[in-house]
Amino acid sequence: MVIVVGSGAGGATVAKELAARGLTVILIEKGPVVEERDAFKHYANVDAEVHIMRTICLGGTTVVSAGNGVRCLDAELRAVGIDLSEEFEETEKELGVGVLPDSLFGDGTRKIMEAATDLGLEVQKMPKFIDPAKCKADGRCSFGCPEAAKWSALNFVKQAKRLGATILTNMPVDEVIVKSGEVAGVRCGDRIFTDDTVVLSAGALETPRLLERAGLPTSASSLFVDTFTTIGGVLEGIGFNKEVTMNALIRFDDFILSPHFSRRLVESMEQRGIAASPEDMLGIMVKIKDDEVGVINEQVEKGVTNRDAVLLSEGAAVAGSILEEAGVDPATFVATPLRGAHPGGTAKIGVAVDTRLETGVSGLYVMDASVLPAAPGAPPLLTIVALAKYGSKLIG
Repeated sequence: MVIVVGSGAGGATVAKELAARGLTVILIEKGPVVEERDAFKHYANVDAEVHIMRTICLGGTTVVSAGNGVRCLDAELRAVGIDLSEEFEETEKELGVGVLPDSLFGDGTRKIMEAATDLGLEVQKMPKFIDPAKCKADGRCSFGCPEAAKWSALNFVKQAKRLGATILTNMPVDEVIVKSGEVAGVRCGDRIFTDDTVVLSAGALETPRLLERAGLPTSASSLFVDTFTTIGGVLEGIGFNKEVTMNALIRFDDFILSPHFSRRLVESMEQRGIAASPEDMLGIMVKIKDDEVGVINEQVEKGVTNRDAVLLSEGAAVAGSILEEAGVDPATFVATPLRGAHPGGTAKIGVAVDTRLETGVSGLYVMDASVLPAAPGAPPLLTIVALAKYGSKLIG
């Protein structure tokens, strides 16, 4: 039997892969079962200088992802001894990763892409794990897709259940049980589940806490989150708020730009005394490879370094130029508060786990964003799934 803690991108993948091989799997999730359309009700964000976004529910934060399927950290993982070439291909095929048809590109995204091209920037269509036949382009990706058009970890959870896995929800794991240097199970309140194989996929904020309670090393003072802000302004009647979010990608060395609507843009506009409706906003996300200086104790601390501030400023300047070229009045430019949606790096390969993703305790593995070696500065979901596939092959 294998116990998997957490049902996000890593945990759901592990549960499905191992159940498909005939192993007995128990998947334990802290949060509840939710309808995808209601996932936004289960945000459990963390207040810090950089606000950290996450959801606690079956499927984890994948249910509110933008559906972006980009490869990232390939070279960094190779450098620490992990080659995911095979797993990336498997994952892209299984999730149906590809660019969306032109019919699912709205006017706002088109204007941003055309303006960026006119300014000499290289623009790509964002690879997505979204079924174009189901997508209604309603702008609700980050709330939970009401059409279930986007892949989420719920797909794998359902597959794992059909293959015989037991799914337990509303059950926080309090402790990993270790005896004589080997894992023996987990404790959830007054319930104990025993097994000699446990996979922690509780996310980069909770996994290191479980490791530390077990007396194991972590890199909990090296938290990254891919800090981002959205720069936006008024372009009347553009209707950008009802488009597929982040449907294009502009890469730089240490940051990316992507078309992005946020309700925070409207709030920021109102704070400036400018009346604007969501239908009138056009925006671009600036997402950076932030410095790994966050700390997880009882509270989570994550701020902005001088380097982070420079990267955000550089990205915002480019985003502003693109928006102005697209027809946005620069007098209306606003920026959202700093946030991060990709926490990781808190149980790194080489510190908390080896290249088999196993800790110093025999049978205890970590397969989530905690093990990532560096800030990706780009959506890491595809990489997490590929890494979990890789790790699953090493169990049993």
